[in-house]
Amino acid sequence: MDEKNTFYLVREEILPEAIKKTIKVKEILKRGEIHTINEAVEKMGLSRSAYYKYKDYVFPFYEASREKIITLSLLLEHKSGVLSKVLNTVADENGSIMTINQGIPLQGVANTTISIETKNLTVDLEALLDKLRMIDGVKRLEVLGQV
Repeated sequence: MDEKNTFYLVREEILPEAIKKTIKVKEILKRGEIHTINEAVEKMGLSRSAYYKYKDYVFPFYEASREKIITLSLLLEHKSGVLSKVLNTVADENGSIMTINQGIPLQGVANTTISIETKNLTVDLEALLDKLRMIDGVKRLEVLGQV
């Protein structure tokens, strides 16, 4: 396996402080709050060398998922309109549905897999996932993968 092309999804709380601060510096610069790297690293208490060491290798999950196809696994209640609400929520945020697979409902729920192209999303992926989880009838939502 080529180590340079291997990616991991890691929870923030286990990351070293230098990596967390690098991500925050990148966010500050992206939002335009501060215009120079020097000012941003100084504000975060990070050395310039640490910033340059990590900046091309760390990024938030939603940023990594831009212009990708994300596959979601959902457990939906078997009641009218639940799948429609999920699809409309994705469409409202300019996500493009690539595939939908839904099993026959058993014991009042149906397993559903949806692939979404994220290129034109108007919100970050985490915000979309939160909106989908809030839909009445969505019992479970997991990200299966991305390409």
